[in-house]
Amino acid sequence: MFTDRQPRSFLDPAVLARLAAVPLLARRPMVGTVSGRHASPHRGSSVEFAEYRKYVPGDDLRRLDWRAFGRSDRHYVKEYEADTNLRLCLVLDTSGSMEFTSGGVTKIEYARRICGALGYLASQQGDAVGITCVAGGIVRTLPPRRSPAHLRLVFDVLEEAKPAGPTRLPEVLHEIAETTRQRAVVAIVSDLFCEPETLATAFSHLRFRRHDVAAFHLLDPQELAFQFQRPTRFLDMEGGGAIFADPIDITDRYHRAMEDYLADLRRVVLESAVDYHRVVTDQPYEQVLARFLVGRAAGKGLR
Repeated sequence: MFTDRQPRSFLDPAVLARLAAVPLLARRPMVGTVSGRHASPHRGSSVEFAEYRKYVPGDDLRRLDWRAFGRSDRHYVKEYEADTNLRLCLVLDTSGSMEFTSGGVTKIEYARRICGALGYLASQQGDAVGITCVAGGIVRTLPPRRSPAHLRLVFDVLEEAKPAGPTRLPEVLHEIAETTRQRAVVAIVSDLFCEPETLATAFSHLRFRRHDVAAFHLLDPQELAFQFQRPTRFLDMEGGGAIFADPIDITDRYHRAMEDYLADLRRVVLESAVDYHRVVTDQPYEQVLARFLVGRAAGKGLR
């Protein structure tokens, strides 16, 4: 049982207890180091029957199916799905735009809650957890490990993350795809303020490396509604300049640009098979994570 002496503002024990009722499952076979609850691409010992294959000298005789021999007069061996643990790689956007809020919780605070809950749930089921903070490059990274002490370090990184600088998320995702040698669940928590086409190549790279990619796309309610009533100074929080504009002149163009961006992003995640979740930061994060976990459990079946 994980115990953390330091109180964490982004962890709610009651929420974690409710979410723990549904396991965090991978959508594709994982290559782990110990036995776990996730499917492996290799055959092994499990309760899940996979297939029959012909006996070859050296096979374990205890796995021979004598009923099949009685029916066919041939020796067949039962194969089972192997179970293993997974690696959860949290990718946290810490660029300047993650500090934005229209009055409620900031995007970085919301992201901490999602990352903290996912890390805790994965650790509780014996999986390895790591984290990479991303802005203009990799700000800080911890490789996935399985120990409670390591999870505390992950929580320290979450707590100390400060949004600043531009976004170079696609470039960092390419780097993660190249440097993460074994299959992993890569959970990206970001406002995804970059060109969808650059994300498409990064997602495809991760998929080519056989990683299971999930993206939590954080948007503030005001970024969708754009309800400004008087001339306003708009500041680029990622290092650009400021623009003073009358909302009457730009609202229609803003909404068209946002609709085009979301449509392009939707196409990209569908083509890349990303487990995509658009999240408005006035939604309870427990509901967001519950849909994420239940959707994966329904797709794989509880094991």
